[in-house]
Amino acid sequence: MRNHERGITTVEFAIVGAVLFIVLFAVIEFGRALFVANALVEGTRRGARVAAICPVGDSRPAQVAIFADGDGVSDIAPDLTTANVLVSYLDQSGATLADPGANYSSIRYVQVSIVDYTQQLLIPFAMPSFLMPPFSATLPIESLGYSPTQQAFLPCAAV
Repeated sequence: MRNHERGITTVEFAIVGAVLFIVLFAVIEFGRALFVANALVEGTRRGARVAAICPVGDSRPAQVAIFADGDGVSDIAPDLTTANVLVSYLDQSGATLADPGANYSSIRYVQVSIVDYTQQLLIPFAMPSFLMPPFSATLPIESLGYSPTQQAFLPCAAV
């Protein structure tokens, strides 16, 4: 090897290695973003399932939708809180009821949506973030917390 070419392989590796690691981190981060998107889809389904059996206005469906243990912060997605969860009660035509407590007999469906969640990607030198699309799930109501045996509305039990 000539003296003036000494160290060229180190420089070449540094250039190629940096690009390789950026691409590797990008692939890992996009995989993580897809995982979070799938978790949000599953969260809306879980939240709607719980909202269908809990009393109107209960906070438990939002906790379940973000996979929280009760502290209001998600265990799956960073910066996802119950403030990102919307629980809507719908009538037979699918229109949102403005006051579901006053129109209790009109409720036919419950819809849980996760909105305004921004995903931060940890790609070296870029650190992009993007707003996830809104996710929602709609299910027909079940008991909405009403117990026919006790003729009363019961609080939502831990699910």
